[in-house]
Amino acid sequence: MGHEEDKQSMNPYHYIQKCIGGKWKMTILHEIDTFGSIRFNYAVRVFPLSEKVLSQQLKELVNDGLVKRIAYDVVPPKVSYELTDAGKRLMPALDSLYIWSVRRMDELDMPIDQDAFVVHKSKKYMDALHDVMENYEVPEDEVRDYKSKG
Repeated sequence: MGHEEDKQSMNPYHYIQKCIGGKWKMTILHEIDTFGSIRFNYAVRVFPLSEKVLSQQLKELVNDGLVKRIAYDVVPPKVSYELTDAGKRLMPALDSLYIWSVRRMDELDMPIDQDAFVVHKSKKYMDALHDVMENYEVPEDEVRDYKSKG
């Protein structure tokens, strides 16, 4: 009973900011959602961030229950990350935020990092943002080979 009394109330907006507020957390979640899982060494090569930052962001996502860490008993060590059910339920909201953000940046004539269009080629983004995306030329060889989830 004492443990319940120690819990502090938190504003739901502050809670979601805590969960996804790290600079790379939403990108990591999108990558895991797109591929179904990611391996640490792959993520280090793909994302322009240090191992330390990636490790910290993944650890926080695991601690917040959005991602699960799977360690395989092999040599060399192999670790992968997958979305938990809570992480999967969060993805439609992140998709909406991403689409809103691209549209708002376009309205404000803010330059949009072309990598945003390289990694968001699935049908849901193309349907929602085709008019904005057509203003950006992304060479086909820059498009990563994602398994389309629709």
